[in-house]
Amino acid sequence: MYDVEKIRKDFPMIVNHPELIYFDNGATTYKPQCVIDALTGFYTDYTSNVERGEYSTAIRADQAYAGTRDVIARMINCKPKEIAFLANITAVLNQIAFGLSRELKKGDTILISYAEHASNVLPWFRLKKELGVNIRYIPLDEEGNVIIDELDRMFDDSVRIISLAYVTNVLGSVQPIRKITEIAHKNDALVVVDAAQAIGHLKIDVKDLDVDFLGFSSHKMCGPDGVGVLYGKYELLQKMEPIFLGGGMNARFDIDGNVLLKDAPERFEAGTPHIEGVIGLAAASEYLMNIGLENIHAYENELRSYLIQKMLPLENIEIYNPANPSGPVSFNVKDVFAQDAASYLSTKNICVRSGHHCAKILHNLIGVDQSIRASLYLYNTEVEIDRFVDEVSRITLEETISIFL
Repeated sequence: MYDVEKIRKDFPMIVNHPELIYFDNGATTYKPQCVIDALTGFYTDYTSNVERGEYSTAIRADQAYAGTRDVIARMINCKPKEIAFLANITAVLNQIAFGLSRELKKGDTILISYAEHASNVLPWFRLKKELGVNIRYIPLDEEGNVIIDELDRMFDDSVRIISLAYVTNVLGSVQPIRKITEIAHKNDALVVVDAAQAIGHLKIDVKDLDVDFLGFSSHKMCGPDGVGVLYGKYELLQKMEPIFLGGGMNARFDIDGNVLLKDAPERFEAGTPHIEGVIGLAAASEYLMNIGLENIHAYENELRSYLIQKMLPLENIEIYNPANPSGPVSFNVKDVFAQDAASYLSTKNICVRSGHHCAKILHNLIGVDQSIRASLYLYNTEVEIDRFVDEVSRITLEETISIFL
């Protein structure tokens, strides 16, 4: 049985701030005590660099850092050598785009969608400018879901890459990745998946999905900030050039400029990594797997359904993605600027996100540039939703103006 009250006790932010309703989990999540303990344990018991020392604390740090690859591999069903640690999902997607640029030429096509985060748009825009590749947008339905038949018709000999968010960060659309990879691979195209909004919310099996690359950020799945995970099929990682060069990622170099890179994944980890963050990520991953990703997914879907059920009768709001079963709920209060409505909610100790959410071309689909996003996670409750909906129902232009007077 899913025991949300027990789970809530694991999170110091909830224990220390019971007055807050935190519905901004799409931006970052709270951290359980076990993750905090993993960070402080590194700092208090075995602080050391990795791959640099033969003394006992250095060896312990090596084992904890490298062991995180094993944990992530178990979580997403891949080999540890297919996992590299970068700074965040933005760094991961830039690395993928840079690495694949060596395989692209003028006239090649990259498929993305209007619903993508900036980090899955701007690197491809750079390749369009530098290489002359084409960017084409996959047709989506009103809820932001890929229309598979339309996608199938988009493929021709020029399509080399399709890059999509597994779960989009505004509409919460869950894309049919397995079907997409089948179509892409049938047409000799690679599939890149931004799983930042999916990881920690649903079970991901990269072998079953058959994706070529996948990335996510630690801080969106109860882990520390400053750690991103790059998954890639090993043969593709081995061919990929790293963005950053320096210590730790090369086997040797000489005065004539000859450089021998290490094998993947170490070739992507130049310099001293975020050691304690990676160790904390292992703790977060184990925490989520102990609860069960399937259990978390089922609970969140029930919670979101309850939220939609409560919000739909409100006459003062417009919801943009009521039919999606999971992900954030995006809406606006009629006649009220999104940031003003969010500021009103903040006076009631309710935390939501407002703005364009780094998805600045999404207005081409939903018709608005700004929105409010309420994103739930494993520790939120129906009681919080009831209080949230009650406060949302009270928002008017007059009420928002009053908070600034």
